[in-house]
Amino acid sequence: MPIDIKMPALSPTMEQGTLAKWLVKEGDTVVSGDILAEIETDKATMEFEAVDEGTILSIAVPEGTEDVKVGTVIATLGAEGETAAPAPKAPAPKVADEPAAKAAEPVAAPAPAAEARPAPARAAVPKAAEKGDRIVASPLARRIAEQTGVDLAGVQGSGPNGRIVKADVVDAKAGTATPVAAAPAPTGQPVATSLTDALPDFGIPFEDVKLSGMRKVIARRLTESKQQVPHIYLTVDVRLDALLALRGELNAALAARHIKLSVNDMLIKALGMALMQVPACNVSFAGDVMRQYKRADVSVAVSIPGGLITPIVTDVAAKGLAQISTEMAELAAKAKDGKLQPHEYQGGTASLSNMGMMGIKQFDAVINPPQAMILAIGAGEKRPWVMEDGTLGVATVMSVTGSFDHRAIDGADGAQLMTAFRELVEKPLGLVA
Repeated sequence: MPIDIKMPALSPTMEQGTLAKWLVKEGDTVVSGDILAEIETDKATMEFEAVDEGTILSIAVPEGTEDVKVGTVIATLGAEGETAAPAPKAPAPKVADEPAAKAAEPVAAPAPAAEARPAPARAAVPKAAEKGDRIVASPLARRIAEQTGVDLAGVQGSGPNGRIVKADVVDAKAGTATPVAAAPAPTGQPVATSLTDALPDFGIPFEDVKLSGMRKVIARRLTESKQQVPHIYLTVDVRLDALLALRGELNAALAARHIKLSVNDMLIKALGMALMQVPACNVSFAGDVMRQYKRADVSVAVSIPGGLITPIVTDVAAKGLAQISTEMAELAAKAKDGKLQPHEYQGGTASLSNMGMMGIKQFDAVINPPQAMILAIGAGEKRPWVMEDGTLGVATVMSVTGSFDHRAIDGADGAQLMTAFRELVEKPLGLVA
């Protein structure tokens, strides 16, 4: 008996995804554990494994299809020698205009010739609509068609198996507005392909780039954060000289193990320890309760093509610097390859974003709910500094700004955390004790 293979939920919050690539084809034999497809979620590209063994009888959703809802049948698996049941023949569509229907039936001319003659009803059936009354179109094409009033029944699909895609709707819209072929755009000017009316057209050459799923999630979550979370910002200047000196000594000692600590690794450790020293900041606000975390899991912002992701170093305060460095390097590499698993980027009790390596002196980061704080790290630079003996000297100093959810964390508690972090960085032997 054939088994339906359904779109999986690859994370607790996943509702839909993009079927990026099929790694099998119809007729292939698979066993449990074989990789069937690559599926893009809003944060990563993940491999989908077979659970049962058998032969791929049919593939219902072609690769590249976006917004496939969890639970949708994407393929059918059967036992060896089994074949897919023939699809039920759809009844012929009813045509109200009988003369037009009769005129259309005997036409054997190619589609362009049929489309050339005007007819009050559908004179020729486009390839995308040959499956009875069902029109095969991508969700994006349907949405654009609804917004622009394009009738998909009259659109010729250029996608797999005659599927209507965005470009087909765009072409159809352009065709209804201008029956004659439009003049080519001037050389050097990008052609705008978006049909959105959200932005006015001031006559400036432009190109609309479709948002990735990740970028949509970032836009939604950060908008919600700034609208719903009352941010309070606290900034301290931190002297780095002692930490840089200790880092040099540790790296010399760890060279034989091929481990090289970064300043960021040591700052992650400092934040984890500071959160354990000031537990009032290691919390999440949940309306009528405050969730107090018993360990510090630090989410670290990593920039990747198309967006930003925050892999998590768990239980930071209990780990050594070498282990943190190794884990962070592995997580960053997986993030850039789009191979992070959900448990590696979902969760965390606080975040750290370091733009100092990009030369940014100071910035205010946006909190990532349900977390209640994020630390923004600026660049270390040589500045005038009053030394312990009261003399004026030069020190390597960085500005660090903490963003706190004021519903959960009072200014005094936030200040305590910033002080604890500064002391751990300026007296870094505490990081290895």
